[in-house]
Amino acid sequence: MKSKIDTSIELPQGVTASFASGVLLLKGPKGEVARKLADPLLVMKVEPNKVVISCPKGTKRQKRMMNTFEAHINNMTKGVQEPYQYRLKICSGHFPMNVSVTGDQLIVKNFLGEKSPRTLKLKKGVTVKVDGDKLLVESSDKELAGQMASDIELITAKRNRDLRVFQDGIYMIEKAGKAW
Repeated sequence: MKSKIDTSIELPQGVTASFASGVLLLKGPKGEVARKLADPLLVMKVEPNKVVISCPKGTKRQKRMMNTFEAHINNMTKGVQEPYQYRLKICSGHFPMNVSVTGDQLIVKNFLGEKSPRTLKLKKGVTVKVDGDKLLVESSDKELAGQMASDIELITAKRNRDLRVFQDGIYMIEKAGKAW
C-alpha cells in the first residue's frame, strides 16, 4: 500500500550539507565528501542542521532506498568528522620488499625477487603513508578508503605458488576501526 514516508538525518555541529542535481555534498572539519543520491520518487531537501528525505506515495522499495540513503549519509557524516583509516602490514619472508609512495603512485619493489616493480595509482582523495612495515590508508569517503586498501592488498597477489610457503604480501590488519 502506498503511503507518505519521510525521515530526517540530524547533522552534527560543524557539518554543512548542500544538495544540487542529485549530488549531496557534506563539508566538515576534516574534509568533504560528495555522493550521487538520486531516486526519481524520493525528494531530498537540505534544511539547517538536517537532511530530509521524503516520498509522497512510497512503497517498500522506496522505504528500502530511503534507509540506504540514510546509511550513506551517516557514513559521510562520520567521514567528514574523522577520516576512515585502514591499516595494512607488509610481510616479507623470502625477499626484503621495499614499499614507497612517490607522488600519486604506490611502488612495491623486490616482491618475491621480481626485477620489475609493481605500481598502483592512488585514487584522488585518499592518502597512503608508509611507516616501517605498516601502511596507513586514510580518506573521508569510506568506500574510497576501502577500495584503495583492497587494491593495495591485491597488488601483491601471488599466482602459481604454494600459498602455505609463500606468505609474502601486504595484508589488511585493521579496517575502519575493526581490528582482527
